[in-house]
Amino acid sequence: MTTDLLTTAGQHTKKIDPELVRRCIEPGATTPEAMTISEAGRAIAREIVGDNGPEDGIRQRCVVATGDPAIKDLLVFSNDPVKAGIGAISAGVTIYTDIRMVKTGIIKKGHECQIECVLDIEGAPELAQKLGITRTSAGFLSAAQGLENSIVVIGNAPSAAITVSRMVEYGIRPVMVVAVPVGFVNAAESKEKIRKIDIPSIICTGTRGGTPVAVACINEMIIMSGKV
Repeated sequence: MTTDLLTTAGQHTKKIDPELVRRCIEPGATTPEAMTISEAGRAIAREIVGDNGPEDGIRQRCVVATGDPAIKDLLVFSNDPVKAGIGAISAGVTIYTDIRMVKTGIIKKGHECQIECVLDIEGAPELAQKLGITRTSAGFLSAAQGLENSIVVIGNAPSAAITVSRMVEYGIRPVMVVAVPVGFVNAAESKEKIRKIDIPSIICTGTRGGTPVAVACINEMIIMSGKV
């Protein structure tokens, strides 16, 4: 442990016990160690998944993010989503997420994309109450034409995936969609609806998925864009 970290903690506006700091950071808080852990995990994922192109890169990151080798066989890529996603990220399009946790997890450096959680779009809470729909569905409806030429990333809400699929059928066209909501109610069905629309998409079949998978998919494409 370095004295710099203790000094920084000591300068914090709230006094922190140095022993608490030591116990929290000693297991591996240096950048080189973090990089070593990341590289080791990725090497294991390459053995599990293979390494035959960009889709395998996304599968690898999802395996690492979930600790679940089986996730590699659940991911479905439709209409060349990696090419579409990388191109959109390079162009600096807006990325819309269903929940704040997904927004928080997305890499913020190395690209010019604005990241918006639809829960925070003006008018969404009122629309949800008025129509009796979920907040995430109301959020995507409130985004409306803003979804045109955007990237949509859904990691939690099946209702949001269903809403986005209907918006596409209506004529609103994002550049690509990552839809991996998790759960036993409507999750599998909602992802199938996304898979069947004529928009580039990444889904995972069945009930599995969630924020780690959604974030892994979009972050790998950000890294692939070559700017991180």
